[in-house]
Amino acid sequence: MHHPLVPFIEIMDSTLRDGEQTNGVSFLPHEKLMIAKMLLGNINVDRIEVASARVSEGEKEAVKMICNYAEQIHKLDKVEVLGFVDQHLSVDWIADCGGRVINLLVKGSKKHCCMQLHKTVEEHIKDVIEVVDYAEHKGICVNVYLEDWSNGMKDSIEYVYQLLDVLTTKRISRFMLPDTLGVLNPLQVIEFMRKMVKRYPNAHFDFHAHNDYDLAVSNSLAAVLSGAKGLHVTVNGLGERCGNAPLASVQVILKDQFKAKTNINEERLNDVSRLVEGYSGILIAPNQPIVGENVFTQVAGVHADGDNKGKLFSNALVPERFGRKREYALGKNSGKANIEKNLQELGLELTPNQAKLVAKRITELGDRKEIVTQDDLPFIVSDVLKHDVPDNKVKLVSYMVSSAYGLKPLASIKVDINGMQYEADATGDGQYDAFVKALRKIYKDSLGRAFPVLANYSVTIPPGGNTDALVQTVISWRIGDKQFKTRALDVDQTEAAIKATFKMLNLFEEISE
Repeated sequence: MHHPLVPFIEIMDSTLRDGEQTNGVSFLPHEKLMIAKMLLGNINVDRIEVASARVSEGEKEAVKMICNYAEQIHKLDKVEVLGFVDQHLSVDWIADCGGRVINLLVKGSKKHCCMQLHKTVEEHIKDVIEVVDYAEHKGICVNVYLEDWSNGMKDSIEYVYQLLDVLTTKRISRFMLPDTLGVLNPLQVIEFMRKMVKRYPNAHFDFHAHNDYDLAVSNSLAAVLSGAKGLHVTVNGLGERCGNAPLASVQVILKDQFKAKTNINEERLNDVSRLVEGYSGILIAPNQPIVGENVFTQVAGVHADGDNKGKLFSNALVPERFGRKREYALGKNSGKANIEKNLQELGLELTPNQAKLVAKRITELGDRKEIVTQDDLPFIVSDVLKHDVPDNKVKLVSYMVSSAYGLKPLASIKVDINGMQYEADATGDGQYDAFVKALRKIYKDSLGRAFPVLANYSVTIPPGGNTDALVQTVISWRIGDKQFKTRALDVDQTEAAIKATFKMLNLFEEISE
C-alpha cells in the first residue's frame, strides 16, 4: 500500500562534495569520475553534488570531466555544484566547467546572517537575488541551500520566513534544508518541515541530515513523512564530523518501511560502497547495515536451523537483493544445522559421524579465536577426513622469496599440477606479487591456461592475537563473471597469502573440469 504522504522521493548523493569533507578524504579527479559514473550510470541516483565552486584547479578538472561524461549520457542537469553568494564568481566558475546547476549557499539562520556576514536580512536577500538573476541570465538552474536552517527554525523562524517569502517568488527549483550541525531529532524535523510545507505548498523541499546524534537516517525519514520531496545522502554515510545519512540505509527504509518509490538500483549498492571504501580509505564497519561484511553472516546454530525450516530468521533484507549472498559463519556456537547448511551450499555430503568430527574441529578452532568461514570448510573437511578425500590437484613443492634493499623482490617456485611438476622465477612489487607472477608464468607458458584475476586482497589479525598472532589473508578472485574468496591463516603474512592462493587454484581445477 502506498503511504499517502510518500509518493516519489528524489535522492541526491553528495559523496563527492560533502563526503569529501570527511577528515582525511580527498578523491583524485579520475576517482571522482569513476564514482560519478557508478552513481549516475549504475545506481541511478536522481542527482549528484560533485564539488564546491572555486576550491582548486584539481576540483575544476574533476567537475569538467564529470560534466563531460554526464552530457554524453544526457544527464548533465543531474550534476550540481555548491556555490556561494559572491556576485558572479561561483556562477562563472560552474559555467566554465560546463555545469548547469548551482546549489547556492544562503544563510538559513539569523545568527549566521548577522554574525558571519554582518548583514541585515534585507541586505542578504538583495545579494542572493543578484546571484539568482545572474545565474538565470547564464542559463544555470538554481537550487538554494539554507545553511544552518535547523538552528534558524529553533532560534529565528521569522528570519527564515522573511527570507523564503521573497525567494519563493523567484525561479528557484529546490529549497534544500540542512541540519548543518546535526542537532535535530525526528520530532523537531516533523514540526519544522510541516511548517515549511504548509507555508510554501508549491516549493520543492530537500532535507540534508548530519549524523552527530546518530539520527541522520531517522531524521531523513521524518522529513519525508512531513512532506520533503528529496533527501541528501552519501555512500557509506561519509561526511564531515559524524557524516551524513548513508545511501543504502535510506533507500531500503524508504522502500520497505514506507513503500516509497525511488529510482535507485539496489543491486549495485554493495559495489558502490566498496568502490568508495577503496578510494576514500575509510573502511566500512563490518556491522554497517546492508553493506557491512558481516551483515549477512549468521553464527548461531539456532538461526541456521530456523532458515532450514522456512526462513524463520530472515527479513526483507535478503543479500541477493544487493548483489550479495548470505554466509553462515562457523564458530564454537555453530551447531549441526549451521555446519550442514554450509556443507549443503558447497555440495558436500557427509555421514553423521563425519559431520560430528568436522563440528568438533570447528569448535576447537573457534576456541582458538580463529575465524572460520564457509570457504574454509572444504579444507577442514579434507583435514578431518584425510583418508576419504582425494589429494589436492595443485600442490606447492617448494618456493623461495627474497627481498633485498633497493632490489625488486624475487620468487622462485616449484609446483605440482595434476602430477606434473613445473618451475618458474619472477620479480614483482612485493614478495607475494612476485610469487603470483611466477605462478601466472606457469599457467600461461607451460599450461596455456587462463589464471584467475586477483580482485581484492586484505590482511587482518584475527581477534585475540598477540605478538605471535595469526595473520588472516582474504583474497577475492574473479574468473569470467564468477567471483569467490579464499582465506588462509598463518603466522607469516606471505605464507597465509600463498595458502589462500593454493586454495583458490584447487577450486579453480574443480571449476575447470
